Amino acid sequence: MEGGADPERRPTIEYANFVIMLLVALGIGIVAVLASALLGPKKASRTKLMAYESGNDPERGGVGTGQRFPVHFYLVAMLFIIFDIETAFFYPLAVAYQKLIPFAFFEAVTFVLLLLVGYVYILKKKVLEWA
Repeated sequence: MEGGADPERRPTIEYANFVIMLLVALGIGIVAVLASALLGPKKASRTKLMAYESGNDPERGGVGTGQRFPVHFYLVAMLFIIFDIETAFFYPLAVAYQKLIPFAFFEAVTFVLLLLVGYVYILKKKVLEWA
């Protein structure tokens, strides 16, 4: 047979490769967790077992004591996720840039302009200012 494996067996081989990689990844994860549990420090103390909330002691103004948590941290986290997802949308464009039609370039420019409008809005609302 020319050209490698039998065409009827090729999907089975690709499926087997996927299963092998899945088992290897699962094995690495299990080994890492077991190694940490077996080799890590085991001395527990009252301080180590105490609840820890965002850098605040629970007894001294933590989240569970009724103190309001600033929304600013949430806004910054959401903005990070939005702009991080934006980079994920650009990856396929960068990979297939040579094969795309010119219209795709103008779509990408439109996408960047919309992101800039959002960024200017964020700056005008002063969401990124900490003071």
